[in-house]
Amino acid sequence: MNNIKYSLYILIGACSYGILASIVKLGLGAGFAVHELTSSQYLFGLILLIIALPFIKRTKITLKQIGALMLTGTALSMTGILYGLSLERNPASIAVVLLFQFTWIGIVLESIYLKKMPSRLKIISALLLIIGTVFASNIVLGGFESIALDGLIYGFLSAITFALFIFFSGKVATHVPSIQRSVYITLGGLMILVSIFGTRVAATGIDFGGIWPYSLLLAFFGVILPIVLFSLGTPHIDSGLATIVGSAELPAAVIAAMIILGEQITQAQVIGIMIILLGICIPQFQMFKSHRKGIAPNN
Repeated sequence: MNNIKYSLYILIGACSYGILASIVKLGLGAGFAVHELTSSQYLFGLILLIIALPFIKRTKITLKQIGALMLTGTALSMTGILYGLSLERNPASIAVVLLFQFTWIGIVLESIYLKKMPSRLKIISALLLIIGTVFASNIVLGGFESIALDGLIYGFLSAITFALFIFFSGKVATHVPSIQRSVYITLGGLMILVSIFGTRVAATGIDFGGIWPYSLLLAFFGVILPIVLFSLGTPHIDSGLATIVGSAELPAAVIAAMIILGEQITQAQVIGIMIILLGICIPQFQMFKSHRKGIAPNN
């Protein structure tokens, strides 16, 4: 049952990350720019994690491991940047479908790492997730009009970086407590943001007096919860399964948009959400069945 527990950590973390889009839209509606929201998100997240650090058990960590964790954080922040660029150039339905190619990319990464083909169960799950994503993103109604090539490239690159984040978050310095790991991952994400947006932030500044409510929400749902929970879950299950469970981000994003932004959910999106949830649940049912029989699951 431990595998199911760790999958639940990733599920909650993915759902938390899915809420992020609605909070970003609220911040944009309040007049703040993407670079202000993203930079303050990681800054506030890092501050909150550092505040919590003295109260948790810590362990020794080498400079090499710190560097690896920071690189893992750059993969997550680059996902947000590339996804934002994709959204700027193409309809949201196209950008979402491109981002969610991380499902099969993550399974491919795991296969290369383990030097073996993915199981039939994972292939079935990935196919269901791709089909569900097409429906849940509303692309079946939105069509393929006004597609920009650079937007397609940015969207696909965001899928690669997100798959890399999930993969390496389960491989790097796994003996280090999750909060301690999260500090270095967040620091890495903040540093890449500073290198990209630093000049713009220096020129325009950030209105912390007005942005802080959004920054705190973004830090909590987009940095602390997903990074800490992924740090708890990904070291204990294989990266292919972690990628599959991480697909819960899309249903969470659609539901959050309905509740927070008042957006309407179409029948196609409901069907898509149900297909995605089925794709996520299939490996979990197999693990539960294997546990009942007292054998190791073959995922």
